[in-house]
Amino acid sequence: MTAIITEKFKQHNATQFYESFSEASATAYYMLFGKATPFTAATSGGTDDIPPTPADDVSSEFYVWDQTTAGKNIASGDVSYAIPRRDWANSTTYDMYEDNISSSNLTTSGASNLYNSTFFFRTSDNRIYKVIDNNAGTAYSGTEPSSESTSPFAQGGYILKYVYTITAAEQTKFLTTDFMPVSTDTTVSAAATNGKIESLIITAGSGYEDGTYYTAIQGDGTSAGTSSGAIVKFIVSSGAIASFGLTDGTDTTIYAAGAAYTYGTTNLSDDTVFTGTDLTGAVTSNDIDGGSGGAIQVVISPKNGHGYDAVKELGGHYVMMNTLFIGAERDDLLTGNDFRNISIAADPTTYGTSTVASDSTIRQTYAAKLTSVTGTFSDDEKITQTTTGSIGKVVEWDSTNSILYYQQERYGDYGTNSSTGDFTAFSGENAITGATSSAVGTPDASADSAVTLANGYTLTFTDGYANPELQPDSGDIIYTENRSPISRATDQTEDIKIIVEF
Repeated sequence: MTAIITEKFKQHNATQFYESFSEASATAYYMLFGKATPFTAATSGGTDDIPPTPADDVSSEFYVWDQTTAGKNIASGDVSYAIPRRDWANSTTYDMYEDNISSSNLTTSGASNLYNSTFFFRTSDNRIYKVIDNNAGTAYSGTEPSSESTSPFAQGGYILKYVYTITAAEQTKFLTTDFMPVSTDTTVSAAATNGKIESLIITAGSGYEDGTYYTAIQGDGTSAGTSSGAIVKFIVSSGAIASFGLTDGTDTTIYAAGAAYTYGTTNLSDDTVFTGTDLTGAVTSNDIDGGSGGAIQVVISPKNGHGYDAVKELGGHYVMMNTLFIGAERDDLLTGNDFRNISIAADPTTYGTSTVASDSTIRQTYAAKLTSVTGTFSDDEKITQTTTGSIGKVVEWDSTNSILYYQQERYGDYGTNSSTGDFTAFSGENAITGATSSAVGTPDASADSAVTLANGYTLTFTDGYANPELQPDSGDIIYTENRSPISRATDQTEDIKIIVEF
């Protein structure tokens, strides 16, 4: 038994994911960042220079939550379909669109799948073109195209079809060195005709009577095989059939494009070839039958016609998500430390509830409001609370407001006791001490308080402590990535793009 997963299945899955950001019962996706402490062989594995490869298992998903420091909701406007970026360059040989690319019918470049080929390209002004004909596999030779005609046009020895233009906003959000956004131009889509024949593949042959001839494209199109259906006008010169093109009188052209074709053929014999467009009076005296080796292959357009649905036509089974982490943003995105992990959580809940989160940004560290502080806590240092036996790591110390942001990872001396493996949360009015800095402070457990932070947002403490904003281990971690450390600053923006291929 043989089977394949089709391109349409990939696109279906991509569409389901894309739509889940904006549909009526939309999924809430958060891009998270964290892992303020270095990777080590003794804990998480790997090093900062060679980060560990994430594992797809239950334990690793829990650990993502242990290490997350902050996150941001991925809005529907931050998501786009995407395709591989292929830039125009003169003297480059591009593939062309064909309807039957397979292992037995390779593209010019040798691809066995249309969507892995170079049948489209992007120009320097971000116009996207589809190659309808590549002049029998020769290199493009000419100026960069700029036409936005809804009809195929000739340039550089090729026949091209304008598909869409990447907008300035799309360029900023979704254009990368390897991928580019894809969308459908409504004007191009409206001009498309289902089953319209827009290209042919010619085998020249030899020994034919020179002249101009017409033949019907047989098949299942509207009025196929008659003068009301699709018709090819072909030129025989020096006994050979002229190449397909758009120059009437010189090239073999599509006299009438027809509609609704899902397959089409031509028959080059005296009784099916005519000298007039009305397809009456077949040629005689072996004008055509006297030749051999020639063929006119019909190239079937994609469903609904070229340009009707650029996402499907160009293989848009990629979805790109773009998130900007802009400084401290709502005072949630801590800027005093670096991060080494990026993850995406689907439908996490607000801390202590079963309600799916909706805040635009979230802080995911624990925090303690300290009094009677001596010294200055250092990033990543071990902190202890001797009275309770609690252990953690400093993420950031806000000396202005005396707020200690911290995490408790599962590793010994990171969040658990290295000897016993015990995990104990920080609590009570018990002194917290920095192992490296020797700084000491006491949580202000005497009363609840709301502290106004640097950008005007407030952080509320209960008995001296504040919990993360998302419930740890809620929702599903659907993506996780480890990388070398990325430093943050109040005047810095991290532009993170994640591309998912279905």
